[in-house]
Amino acid sequence: WRIARGLLLETVSLAAIGGALGLAFAYGALGILRRLGPATLPRLHEVSLDWQSVALAAGASLLAGFVLGAIPALRVAGRRVVAGLHGGARGASGGRRQHRAQGVLVVVQVALALVLLVSSGLMIRTFQALRDVDPGFANAGELQTVRVAIPAAVEPDPARVIRMQNDIVDAFEAMPGSSAAFLTAMPLEGRDADWDVIDVQGGQSFLNAAEAPIRRFHYTSPGMLRTTGTRLVAGRDIEWADIYDDRPVAMVSENLALELWGSPDAALGKRIAPARATADGRIWREVVGVVQNVRDNGLSAPAPTIVYWPAFMRGFYAFENVTVRRSMTFVVRSELAGTQALVAQMQQAVWSVNRDLPLAAVRTMQEIYDESLARPSFTLVMLAAAAAAALVLGVVGVYGVLGYVIAPRRREIAIRLALGAQRREVTRRFVRYGVALACVGVALGLGAALGVTRLMGSLLFGVQPVDALTYVAVAVSLTVVAAFASWLPARRASAVDPAEALAIE
Repeated sequence: WRIARGLLLETVSLAAIGGALGLAFAYGALGILRRLGPATLPRLHEVSLDWQSVALAAGASLLAGFVLGAIPALRVAGRRVVAGLHGGARGASGGRRQHRAQGVLVVVQVALALVLLVSSGLMIRTFQALRDVDPGFANAGELQTVRVAIPAAVEPDPARVIRMQNDIVDAFEAMPGSSAAFLTAMPLEGRDADWDVIDVQGGQSFLNAAEAPIRRFHYTSPGMLRTTGTRLVAGRDIEWADIYDDRPVAMVSENLALELWGSPDAALGKRIAPARATADGRIWREVVGVVQNVRDNGLSAPAPTIVYWPAFMRGFYAFENVTVRRSMTFVVRSELAGTQALVAQMQQAVWSVNRDLPLAAVRTMQEIYDESLARPSFTLVMLAAAAAAALVLGVVGVYGVLGYVIAPRRREIAIRLALGAQRREVTRRFVRYGVALACVGVALGLGAALGVTRLMGSLLFGVQPVDALTYVAVAVSLTVVAAFASWLPARRASAVDPAEALAIE
């Protein structure tokens, strides 16, 4: 028991030292992550090692040392002296049970590394697929957005509200090199939108339908497409003359045009109206333009079907004489987007219309776009860090086990070399052993990854949970790395001098 206690103390001490080194490494890695990490990671600069993190790491290290140290300590404490002396005979290299336990440890480490590497690879491909998605606007870094509300206390007349919003747009466009517009909310902004059912003149009618497809409603000003870079697929944009002359016009998204009429060109000239408008007093509005699909709900979500109505309409709903939205998102395209100078100019432009109107939600579209990638970015970084740690553990495991297996067999290797065995064949023998362990771990890891990645379905985009390219690339890469980790101790073993090794024996 005294020997067992010594072994247990040694293992716990090693675990404590490893935990301390791990904390030091984590502290340095966090500093690097804060400096070089992606801007899309939420609250990145608030991440730190607090006392709870340190206590958790220290407790985990000591617990691992105690549990792993108790197993050999108990075996030593219960072993008979005679059996121990026979097992330690000259030239013995460990029993089959010991080698099996070491092999199982390597297999588990490699399997865990493969699962995490596959998960990380799928997230990398997801992130790349999201970056390739067309969100429905162009050059996000040049788009400055602000929220301006005109409450009834400032202007009670709805007809005057649209005039003030038009004046604000004109004031924004008077700034050098700027274009401006406004709409209910920008894509990816995450604001509540209007949803309703539409009727098509001479076609679909949902006046009495309990379950009808709802469409997203956006109320927009002229120039929105030009300013945001949203592509016009067919027809024309809404114009100020449409608003002030009370022309019944509208625009629809491309997916809505395909659903209802089969093509964007076929949608032009068709007439639509909200289903909630009474049949007697409804005003049918002509579709004058078809707009590209916009990812309003997020880059990974399907683009909703959208109807773009003029920002000011009369008789839109039977219960509203005038339809106007008092709180709108104004967007300005400028090379100065994101600078305090542009925000100051925009505030002065709004004050030139009314001194009581403040700017709210001042953000660039690049910031909104980056926020939409926050979740996959965070998951990607966490999985990549875990995968890197698991890969290191797997490589160290293969290297350590082979080094431990080879060390007691120096005499055997020396005899083989003295009898004429080729050093290359000795190296290959141990490399094959390490690769065999890695291949078993890879096979088990592939099976585990098939189950784990299916649970990641909600995080993936543009890639299937069972992606052959990712699985094959990770399996081959991990096997190659394991082969290299096996080659290092095998090469050192084959380089032994037979005469020197036998003289020591």
